[in-house]
Amino acid sequence: MTFKDLTIVITTYKSEDKIENCLNSIDSHIKVIVIENSNNQKFKVYIESKFSNVECILANNNLGYGKANNIGLKKVKTKYSLILNPDTVLEKETINNFFIFLQEKINFALLGPLQYKMKKELKIDEGKNLNLTEENSITGHAMFLNMSQFANVGFFDENFFLYYEEEDLCKRLKKLNKKIYVDKRIKIFHYGAKSVSQFFFKEVELNRNWHLMWSFFYYHKKHFNYFYALILILPKFFSSLINIFFYKLIFKDEKSKIYTKRLSGLLNSMLGNTSWHRPI
Repeated sequence: MTFKDLTIVITTYKSEDKIENCLNSIDSHIKVIVIENSNNQKFKVYIESKFSNVECILANNNLGYGKANNIGLKKVKTKYSLILNPDTVLEKETINNFFIFLQEKINFALLGPLQYKMKKELKIDEGKNLNLTEENSITGHAMFLNMSQFANVGFFDENFFLYYEEEDLCKRLKKLNKKIYVDKRIKIFHYGAKSVSQFFFKEVELNRNWHLMWSFFYYHKKHFNYFYALILILPKFFSSLINIFFYKLIFKDEKSKIYTKRLSGLLNSMLGNTSWHRPI
């Protein structure tokens, strides 16, 4: 296997101050497709001029994580792809260790790395497969895809705007008896909750809370049934309602706004409305 067998897909949204660390950690011989969820021409020109291996696609609108990643994945021509968040950094041996995994000829659809959030050396065991575990799901900050396994599955459900997209994809794969692993030899540093510029953090935080609740209900309705999702959501529904009034009484408007967004996301999902909410 060589670098020509892998394409990296990164979805961004106003992540200019984060993505360069990520791109600097990727070997320049690996093709990278960046999907920017805006119409920021300056960002496209800058990224493509600084990194010769990067193609930047402007979505023009904020399409969300799943739909934007699908745009990139549909352009992948290689056997394997790697979905990355812009707030991740590859270790020096990350890709080489992925190729070592491939040499073991293990049948897989998705492969996750060892995620960590502290810059320190992580001791791993030596020997074949000692660091390999089969999982029901992996997190979406870094996912290796065996592209041939997705022909009858598709990629992300585009009804999700944010949250639960990777859980949904993993569940669909498992229903078809496809394999999902984590290989601890493959290490990727993840800053976590820092994919977006801090200038937009407050408005994005409100957006996150809306979609967290919308996606929670939609996911459980999709994979189980409406009444099961309703039973799960009722405690969150009443908790949001109580907290809205509580924080209004003590004049903490920011907290009240968060729970108002959570309640709105729940109600919209329960009523079958699309995930329409977007950051301003």
